[in-house]
Amino acid sequence: MDLAAVTRYRFARSREEVFSEPGEQIVAGGTWVFSEPQPATTGLVDLSEMGWPSFEELPDGGLRVGATCTVAELAALPPRPGLRAHPLFAQCANALLASFKIWNMATVGGNICRSFSAASMVSLAVGLDATAHIWHRDGADRDLPVADLVIGNGINVLGPGEVLRAVDFPGHALAARTGFRKIALAELGRSGAVVTGRIDPDGTTVYGITAATEWPTVLRYPSPPSADRLRHDISAAPGYHTDPLGSADWRRAVSAVLAEEIRLELEGTA
Repeated sequence: MDLAAVTRYRFARSREEVFSEPGEQIVAGGTWVFSEPQPATTGLVDLSEMGWPSFEELPDGGLRVGATCTVAELAALPPRPGLRAHPLFAQCANALLASFKIWNMATVGGNICRSFSAASMVSLAVGLDATAHIWHRDGADRDLPVADLVIGNGINVLGPGEVLRAVDFPGHALAARTGFRKIALAELGRSGAVVTGRIDPDGTTVYGITAATEWPTVLRYPSPPSADRLRHDISAAPGYHTDPLGSADWRRAVSAVLAEEIRLELEGTA
């Protein structure tokens, strides 16, 4: 796509250079930015030369994923001791139906910052209690659960002068048993509902619903819920929406069905 108004393209190579100026837009892989007209954009700030590691170990046994890590790299994340939630990384990556060219350019941070309801990296982050590590122009960094970062379909709380630096996955979630289900109206269509579930080592049970709702839905229990409780909570959750990919009623119903499949699966692997 020709970006006819763009007159400046610069690579950021230091923290001071990552923040956009008026008219500039930040790109990592650029797979969305270059897919449609951006008439208000007069400059681009490319983060691909910042040198952020794709993966870093955290002190609690968790994992930091750099914002510029590609979906292809994430899908190929090797297993390691204690990473029981490993299957969920590839499962969510595969929920982003795209060519290998897109997979090798699209980034974890870009997918989260675009914040579509069907964003597969949001599904992963929400399912594993990940937090967004955000740089601010004034040096006052902040950490925010990805579940709270996204507040609508294509809407998030990132403000001017803020850049997503990394996504941190806590150790307790990586040690969890996980389940994943996705449904779409077309075989190769965008997700109509994505449901993740996990049981932490201490029994805490978390279900995440994305794509079906305009913002991430997180249901948390101190122990595995009953079928009736889970179905009730999913049906009562707000935010189910209607678009060409499915009606709100259909999304609510299939989310409950998929979550029950995950509940039985996790129960059977106890």
